Amino acid sequence: MAGMAALRVGAGLSTVATPKSVLPTVAGFHPEIMTEPLAENDAGSISMRALDQDRLDKLAETKTVLAIGPGISRQPETSEFVRTIVEKYRMPLVIDADGLNAFEARASNLSGTARSLVLTPHPGEMARLAGITTAAVQRDRVNLARSFAREHRLILVLKGHRTLIADADGTVWVNTSGNPGMATGGTGDILTGMIAGFIAQHPQNVMQAVIAAVHLHGLAGDVVRDTVGELSLIATDLLNALPEALCRTRQLAGQKFTNVSG
Repeated sequence: MAGMAALRVGAGLSTVATPKSVLPTVAGFHPEIMTEPLAENDAGSISMRALDQDRLDKLAETKTVLAIGPGISRQPETSEFVRTIVEKYRMPLVIDADGLNAFEARASNLSGTARSLVLTPHPGEMARLAGITTAAVQRDRVNLARSFAREHRLILVLKGHRTLIADADGTVWVNTSGNPGMATGGTGDILTGMIAGFIAQHPQNVMQAVIAAVHLHGLAGDVVRDTVGELSLIATDLLNALPEALCRTRQLAGQKFTNVSG
């Protein structure tokens, strides 16, 4: 889903690196996605041996942005793999899902000083990163997002009702698109791919790319809501709704507004 979302927002190429035993399944979903097999352990999750493959370094050299986390599991060896990747590579990086959980009690290892770094936690993942409860996250979302982004010099996308985008300079944007039907499994993976796809096209304007992705993600959800309703909304519906969301945004951007005061 993340790989297809990157393509849907205009990325020219999208490669999904995944454990070799599940690669045929992943490749079978969408012929447009390229795939890369990774060494796996006995649990069928990514092994540290994947780092011994020169092909991984060569693959990274050809990529503009890296997204890591969706579907990756919390298997200990895989979590170590995630932390090593984050430390090793210096291209713009988006971390989501179990990529974030790999840094539970290790948030000090997350820094955006060497390259653009974007985190996309939901409240539970944010709680694990910050070492507090989910309830505490929800009580003070804006200040928590701002302080975490400042401390770690990164962009933090705190998902939920009125998703927040916090920059390292302390600026916090509040997204107003989206609806409760999007609280279903996989929609976060779509957002991860969208953010990566926009950053790939606009590496010099990462914050704007993230804001655009978050807004369009919610708007795609609203397009789906207007057609199938909130109850029936599923994550892959967003992929099909993205062209309409992009079209609506272009039309709105082309309108002329008159400021009326008096």
